[in-house]
Formats: sequence, structure tokens, C-alpha cells
Amino acid sequence: MSSGDDRRPQALAKPAFSEAQACAVVESEFGFRVSEIQPLPSYDDQNFRVRVSRPGDALGGPTEYVLKISNTESSKNPDLIEVQSHVAMFLHEAGFPTASVCRTRDGGVTSLVSVDSGSQTKSHVVRLLTYLPGRPVAEVPVGPRLLYEIGRLAATLDKTLEEFHHPKLRCLRREDFIWNLRNVPLLEKYLSALGQDRNREIVGEVIRLFKEEVTAKLSHFRECVNHGDLNDHNILVESSEPASGDAVFRVSGILDFEDMSCGYYVFEVAIAIMYMMIESRDPMGVGGHVLAGFESVIPLTPAERGALFLLVCGRFCQSLVMAAHSCRLHPENAEYLMITAKTGWKHLQQMFAMGRRAVEDLWFDTARSYGCGVPV
Repeated sequence: MSSGDDRRPQALAKPAFSEAQACAVVESEFGFRVSEIQPLPSYDDQNFRVRVSRPGDALGGPTEYVLKISNTESSKNPDLIEVQSHVAMFLHEAGFPTASVCRTRDGGVTSLVSVDSGSQTKSHVVRLLTYLPGRPVAEVPVGPRLLYEIGRLAATLDKTLEEFHHPKLRCLRREDFIWNLRNVPLLEKYLSALGQDRNREIVGEVIRLFKEEVTAKLSHFRECVNHGDLNDHNILVESSEPASGDAVFRVSGILDFEDMSCGYYVFEVAIAIMYMMIESRDPMGVGGHVLAGFESVIPLTPAERGALFLLVCGRFCQSLVMAAHSCRLHPENAEYLMITAKTGWKHLQQMFAMGRRAVEDLWFDTARSYGCGVPV
């Protein structure tokens, strides 16, 4: 589930390729003939799952891919999409379960295609990625062991990206990108999407505290490149059945690098905690398990730990406010846009009702209980 950005209102247009047009793109740009195609849900891009027929001299390679068609606004920044694609390739080569990128006929990782939309011609960046197996975390029962592994994955990913180099890496310094966690204060201009109720009061309070206690202390956090959207639909898992009969899940896929930006280690763990809370039966208890996994690789500093509660609240606000804003603009996509909102407001309200100290104590006590152990 890609999360969009603050340029959506005027300039951004979601692609509207027909299945026939998508098949033609796969053939013309990547040289494959499509034998089967299926639309996939998306936020502001367009995705298709495609099965391809390979020529006799290329048998044995992947036959299932995802065709990603970027929206018009994102397509104006092909350098950013190129960097995101190279990050996925770098992580794949490092052993992470990310998609590999299919090269175009010209040897590139992306291609720019133009379509006639009736009144005008629109250009879209397209990519073809290998299809990853598994089910989204949102669809499986998530216990402490999987939460720990997701926290560990988030830290390992960020640590591995310390070694990533690319001549266009500066593209990830997205200062005004609404989904960079440092930009929670930018939500102020979208508050009109909320009613005059308790939810709006909470968001206003989060923004105020964020400015005072996070924005003012960013220099105390350690910088890194963030995936930025390790949510419960962007992490895929597969299960195995041990002798006990209880399913054990392992991560089989990491999706969607569209929200990547330069950030901080503590941002990644806060984002993972927030999204793992969404479907949990014990949302307040999630944070400690994710934190324990993350800190098994990258222990947080006292300053970073001190910001964690507000950062998790800030990500809730980003997701909930921008979903409400986007629903006003695109009511036809409301069901997909409001996935997080179904339980998100309730969780944010509960965090405030419990209070910062109580939530932090729960998270930190749980993380401390691991010691050097791993959940079973």
C-alpha cells in the first residue's frame, strides 16, 4: 500500500490503463507476451499482476511479474524512481526478499510511456518487477515472534542501506515529502478534512508536541535512509507448520519503496510499530516486541527512545489525516484509502487515554524482558 504525497490535489493523476494497454506495455517495453493479467489494488499508482510466456531460449526465468505504472506527478521525477529501483536491486543482491527488477529492451530499469487520455497525452514511468509470494501481514495472526522479526528486519534493512551508493542518491532528500516522518507539522494544512471533534483535537496536540519535542531535537537522532512504509500490506509472509501445529510465519517479501527518503533509524521502528498495531488484538503491546527486534540490531539512544511515542502518534496522524483528505478528493477509492482508519483512530485515542508514560513503560519493559533471548 503506497501512501501518496501532498501534491495529489491538482497535479497528480492516477493512471487508468486498460488491461489491453498494460499488456501492450509489457510486450513493447520488456519483450514479453502476456498470457494472464490481473489488476492489483493501489493508492495512487496502478499495478497489474502479469504472467508472461517466455520464448524457448529463455525458459527457466521468472514468469510472474508486477507491472507498476507510476502516476503523472511521480513520473515527472524519473531519477527518484530509478534510485528506488536500484535500492530494491541492491537489497535483493544482499539477500533480502525484495523483488528483482526486469530490464527494459534498452537495458534500463524504467521506461517512460505516453498514452492518449482523450483530451491530452500523459506520460507514465513503468517498471516490471518479479512477483513475490506470500500473504500480507494484515491477513495473518501476528504474534510476538513475528513482531520481533519485523523489528529486526527494519533495522537490518536500514543498516544494510548504509552501504548503498548511487550518483542520484540526493533525490532521497525529500524535504517537503508529506510522508517523511519529520514532516508531521505539514499536516496542519490538511486539517480541514477532519471534523471538529476529539480526533482533530488529538491531531492538533500531536503536531504541537511534535514541534516542541521532535523537530527541535532532530540533530540528536542518527541519520539513515528509510524504507518509510513498512506497513502490514507491504510485508509478505509465508507459513510453515511445525510439529506443534501452530503456524510459524517468516517474511517472504518486502514491497513498495516509493516512500523512501533520508530520515533516521528511530523513524523506521516507529513506522513499523504503528502499522503492526493496526490489525493487532493487543495494539498497545505491539511496540515492545517490534522494538526488541529492532534493538537486537540497532539499540536506540536515550534521545531516540524519548521520541518514540510521539513518532508513532505522528505516523498515525499522517496516515489518518491524509486518508481523510484523499477521500474528499477521490471518494471512489475510499475503501482502499481508509484501510488504516478503520482501527487507527481508535488506537490513537487509546494511546492518548493511557498516556505517554504508561505506553512507554509497557513498550520498554517488554523490550527489556527479551534480554538476549528471542521469542519462541
